[in-house]
Amino acid sequence: MHAKHSPQGVRFFCHDPGRDGTCELGGESWEHHMLKLELARAVRSAGWHAALEVAGGDGAWRADVMASSPDGSMRIAWEAQLSPITDRDILARTDRYAAEGIGVCWVSPGPQAPPWIDVVPAVRVSAPDQHAQSWRVVDGLGGFDAAAGTWEFKPQELGRFVRWVLSGSVTPVASLPHYTSVQRGSGLGHYVQRRLWWTSAQSERAQNEHDRRRQEEAERAERADRARREAADRRAARQQQELQRRQQLQPRRKSQPVPDPEDEETRRAQAQEQRRLEQAWRRQREQEAAKRKELAGRAAEVARAWWQDVPPQQRAELFAAVAERAWHDEEVRVEIPERPQVSESFAYGIPLFTTGRLRALYGIVRPCPELVCLSPQLEFQHVVVRDEQEARQLAGVMSPRARITNLCLSSDATGRPG
Repeated sequence: MHAKHSPQGVRFFCHDPGRDGTCELGGESWEHHMLKLELARAVRSAGWHAALEVAGGDGAWRADVMASSPDGSMRIAWEAQLSPITDRDILARTDRYAAEGIGVCWVSPGPQAPPWIDVVPAVRVSAPDQHAQSWRVVDGLGGFDAAAGTWEFKPQELGRFVRWVLSGSVTPVASLPHYTSVQRGSGLGHYVQRRLWWTSAQSERAQNEHDRRRQEEAERAERADRARREAADRRAARQQQELQRRQQLQPRRKSQPVPDPEDEETRRAQAQEQRRLEQAWRRQREQEAAKRKELAGRAAEVARAWWQDVPPQQRAELFAAVAERAWHDEEVRVEIPERPQVSESFAYGIPLFTTGRLRALYGIVRPCPELVCLSPQLEFQHVVVRDEQEARQLAGVMSPRARITNLCLSSDATGRPG
């Protein structure tokens, strides 16, 4: 072999002309070989041992890259699969690994997701180009958005994904039947089906909890609908009985039937009660509207008093704690502005956004509990507060499904952080 480099500057080795064909790598494509080397590099960077083209003792399997833990107690095979393969064959190969206690992750570098990405633990990756300097996982790695009740794709560097798999931070998790449809891209109607993800235990718990609540709500709705149908059936039965009674009495009367005074009195009482309930409901709505109007007029004053309780030093500590938590727990970098500004749209809390090209709203810091009723959209955002008291205040005025994060920051009587 001799050294060469591609037009893009990638260095590699090429077989010499006229070779005898005995090289084990002679049948591999350049992309397949480079992906294997990248997988091996990522495994070694994670502190595990990596070996290429490792075959089983009985020849039942041959791993592109075999990762072994430092103590030798765990093995995970990494398979770079470029050529077409049926679901039956890839399942059979995966089962052969499982029979010997070996985990496996299938890796496809194709431009489209392979048909078997939902059949076995797998990801799709993209090679480095003029935009990305490293291999990246672009499909198969996901997280569950508890607020939206859907899975979402989580692109990541291949090296970091390999480290997560080897450490057990992500594992294969099946989508529950209600959550297999996932949006792909920003356009309306761009949805794909995903039934298997590499994801964290936190996302798995979030999916299970969301599905439990969804089923409970469906059961409550079904019980209410059944009660309405039963009530309607009882009314229809009473009406039918009354009609039959009147038909039985009609032949005996020569004149027009006389209305039943008792029925007339009941109908008048029911109509009067209905009017009373409607008037009470209108009064309540008018009172609520007047209260919101009054509150909106003095919202700035209420918000100013809410934020005066936090001195500048504690505000800086608060923003630093938000940024640290976002990076430590979610590996998301949050931009802290030099002059944070409150937002009327979020109950005079301070919105913080993520950094990077895809700038997104991360959360709302300290929205004013008294002004939450003016900002219904706050229910769907991530709310961050300083301590348990603020968390209780917001929980008392927001929906139970609201996501409130308590940073557990405390202060002493001098206003210094505790």
